[in-house]
Amino acid sequence: MALFKSITHCTRTDLNILVKGFKTSSVSCIDQKWRRERRLTTNPNGFGPLTNLPDYSFKDGRPVPLGVNQNRKLVKNREYAAKIVKLVGEVDYAVERYNRLIEEKKKERDEILRNKLKPKGQLLLNKNNDS
Repeated sequence: MALFKSITHCTRTDLNILVKGFKTSSVSCIDQKWRRERRLTTNPNGFGPLTNLPDYSFKDGRPVPLGVNQNRKLVKNREYAAKIVKLVGEVDYAVERYNRLIEEKKKERDEILRNKLKPKGQLLLNKNNDS
């Protein structure tokens, strides 16, 4: 209740809050709507030449060692790739198993129908005489 009384004016537009005459804002001050309209990433520091390219290069063309964040991103992408391969394998197994179960049910049904539908009477006698 004391906190409520100490707030003289509070507005929640664009994530800005005015408390006791001081304007405070959240960390996310980037205009996300503008970035979404232009199909940009939500975090401008997460992707781009500043994060993907090396910090420097050698004149003789030697490879540059990876930076800490580049190495972390590389390890994370490898983990994602391994997880994707694992999950795709599980989905493929599930699809194959489902198709196999459907085929087994179909064979079982055909077997039941084949055993049920046998010639009787004169047809059975004619079939045995022909053989």
